[in-house]
Formats: sequence, C-alpha cells, structure tokens
Amino acid sequence: MLNTISGLFNIPDLRKRFLYTLAMIIVFRLGAHVPIAGIDPEKLANLFGKANLLGFLDLFTGGALVRFSVFAMGIVPYINASIIMQLLTVVVPQLEALAKEGETGRKQLAQYTRYLTVILAAFQAFGMAFWLRGVLLPGYNFPFFLISTMVALTAGSTLVMWLGELVTERGIGNGASLLIFVGIISRIPAYIGQTVTLVRGGASLFGVIILALAFLAMIVAIVIVQEAQRRIQVQYAKRIVGRKIYGGQSTYIPVRINQGGVIPIIFASSVLLFPATIAQFIPVGFMRNVSNALSPSGSLYMVLYFLLIFFFTYFYTAITFNPVELADNIKKYGGFITGIRPGKSTADHLEYVITRITLVGATFLAVIAVIPTIVEGLTHITSFQGLGSTALLIVVGVALDLVRQIETHLITRQYEGLLT
Repeated sequence: MLNTISGLFNIPDLRKRFLYTLAMIIVFRLGAHVPIAGIDPEKLANLFGKANLLGFLDLFTGGALVRFSVFAMGIVPYINASIIMQLLTVVVPQLEALAKEGETGRKQLAQYTRYLTVILAAFQAFGMAFWLRGVLLPGYNFPFFLISTMVALTAGSTLVMWLGELVTERGIGNGASLLIFVGIISRIPAYIGQTVTLVRGGASLFGVIILALAFLAMIVAIVIVQEAQRRIQVQYAKRIVGRKIYGGQSTYIPVRINQGGVIPIIFASSVLLFPATIAQFIPVGFMRNVSNALSPSGSLYMVLYFLLIFFFTYFYTAITFNPVELADNIKKYGGFITGIRPGKSTADHLEYVITRITLVGATFLAVIAVIPTIVEGLTHITSFQGLGSTALLIVVGVALDLVRQIETHLITRQYEGLLT
C-alpha cells in the first residue's frame, strides 16, 4: 500500500492524473454549495427534517440535495440513464447489435446515454421544483422559479455527468463512481458530529462501540466477498497452422460471487421507496397507510427488502451473464472445460455454477442490507442512519477499484521502463 501511494506521486503521468482528478472533485464539491435562488432555507430545512426518505438520495449528492444547490440531483440521472440503457441493450435488438460493433458502437451508446440523462434530469427537475413550491420566499414568482430551477438543475446534472466522464478519461478511476464515493464520505464528519452530540445527551457509549464494530465487520465481509470469485478451468487444444502450433494452454473463467455489485440493493430500495415518495405528493388516506406500512424501520419493509434483493440479484445476473454465448465462444476457439463436453453441456454447466454462486451473492447482499437497521434498532444510535449497506458497498467497491487501477498504472510504467 505504501509503495502504491509513493508511486502515485513519484511517476509524473500518474501524479498528473491524480491532480486532475482532485481538481474535478473540488469543482464538484464547490458546486454542491451553490444554492438555487428563491428558496427559504428555514422552510427547506423543516421539509427535509420531515422527509426522511430523501436522506438516501442526499447521501449520493454529498449534501447538495438538502441545500438544494445546482448539483442537487448529482450523478443520479446519469446512473439511472446508464441502467436503463443496459436493460434496453438486452431487450432491443438494434441496441444489442450496436453494442457488438466495438468501439464505434460503444461511443454511440454513450451518446444515447447522455441524451437520456438530460431528459431524465429535466423531468426530475420539474418534479422537484413543483414539489418545493411551498418553501419559496414570500412573494417569489413561481413560474419564474419553475423555469429557472429546471434550467439550473438540468445544467448542473449535465455538468456533473461531464465531470465524471473527464475523470474517467483523464483521471484515475471511474468518474461516476468516484463522485458518488466523494459524496458519501463527505457526510461522514456530520455523522460523527451527530454521534458525539447523542453521547453527550445521554446515549449509550457501549451502543456506539457496538455499531462501530458492526460497520467494521461489514466492511471486512464486503472486501472478502467483492474479491471472491469461482475460477472455472478452461483447457485449449493444440492447433497446427502451417509450421506453428497454437493453443495448448490452460486458463480460467473468473465468476464473481457478487456479480451485480450494489445494483440489486439500489433497485430494491427504489421500488420500496416509490410508494412512500408518491405519498409525499398525493397525501390521501390509502397512500399514507402504504407509506407507513413500508417504513424503513418496519418489519414488512425488511422482509420485502430481503426478497427484492434476491430477485434483482438474479435478474441482473441473468442479463449480464450469458452462459450460452460464453460456451459458444469457448467452443469457437477450441477450448473446453475439463470433464464437460463443448456446446450445450458447457452452457448447462456454466448455468449451474452461476445459479449456485448467485445464491451465495444474493444471500450476502440481503443480509448486509438489513444488518444496519437491526443494529441501529438494538443500540438506538440513529446518527449513522444514512450510512447503510448501500453506502458501504459503494465506498468499499470504489476504493478497491481505485487501488487496483493505480497498481495497474504502476505495473504498466515498470514494463515501459524495461522496454526503453
């Protein structure tokens, strides 16, 4: 780890990438403190104090939503657009064909994702502006506020998307994930401050220690499962082409236990929060009852959350891992899995393996997702309520990916030094 950090500053190109990434992060954090005009801060604070459901989204924006800044929507519209495009690529044949065209097709899909991001951002900005019409300053013109807010929020979300792409292209790590990572860790000092206030107010110090140990155990478990994989051995037969012999080597297919990452948890949370969000806009009796029944601290919410994580884990794995296509590619290049016949038998074997692996991954995600709620209920320490399983999975996953990319750059520079 120390060698990785020292290499980050000793290699000129890597240092340049790091400083560029840092500059983009600073711009992102500055934009989170530029407020939208026309909002009464006191009314806004009271509104967010009642709407606990918005804490999940505010975590992704690093506090920009609770301030209602120009970056209030953060990278969320871009993430939603990316997920929608991934699903459409599987469903729509034209997009699937475009994805197989190589770099040109990927660039075209990326452009479609940008267009969809702007559309989603505009719709979301309209909804947010209409929802906040009750917290305007006295005498402020609502039609002007609606138009100006839509323009500002859409432009802000587009700028965040651009910053993320710049980090991916010229910096270190995946830009979108890194911005979410920064938004999450920026809230940690506030959580610590709230915890200190609770302890001074009479909260149990032992409960705080138990909660901290639970978070530490979750981080260790996430690291182990994120790095765990099942290696399926593949042997390639020797082929003689002219006077040269090709193949004959042995390799493996790495199948990750947690194939879907944090996406199943995000999908499950969104589905369960949707009725409560609708109840915010339509406060009728039935919707209010549904919202109360699906309270994040309730037992019904936890049971449905557990089951939906299982469903979305298998769903996402099914659309991202195609055993038939993988078996055809292995057969095409003269490979076979030891003890398994090429073709359909190989596809069936891969399907069997991925089904069992996904069961382990889904169980892990579901257990990790409900542990924070259980521990908070036992310790009665709610200052870390926003820092749940989703946030921990993202933080740990992005940190591991960042270290991995830095090490890749270091290894590349070492090989370049040997060749020159």
